[in-house]
Amino acid sequence: MQRRTKIRRRDTTETIVGAITGTLTRPQLLVLGRHDQNGRLRAVGRTVPLRPDAARQVAEHLTAAAPGHPWTGVRFSATWGSRDVLDTTLVHPALVAEVSADRAIDHGGLYRHPLRFQRLRLDVGLEDVPRFGEGPAATAG
Repeated sequence: MQRRTKIRRRDTTETIVGAITGTLTRPQLLVLGRHDQNGRLRAVGRTVPLRPDAARQVAEHLTAAAPGHPWTGVRFSATWGSRDVLDTTLVHPALVAEVSADRAIDHGGLYRHPLRFQRLRLDVGLEDVPRFGEGPAATAG
């Protein structure tokens, strides 16, 4: 009998940090988004829990959200298809995070599986982040 090995392809891409779980000084995971063609920040997924060194790095650059954050009142599910809701803190959506993502995307443009935080991209501006539905996610599905 021949064994089959499933290899899940992962791509790295940039996203915008729009919310966190935990506190500004101790973020636990990131809720990430991308701007759509109308300039509105749309959620695309969340990370797995951050390693302590990554959490410290991100915490150094987080700023609390100002009134009028695009995700005010939005509730995020804990996992894909779950009714459980994350307890999130909105942050100023100016940080770009590089993440590793597999290619499983639902029809709404959300990653089905948690993303893996790679690093902050302080050298990249928001205008350089792929638009919602573009980048590696656009070829998935």
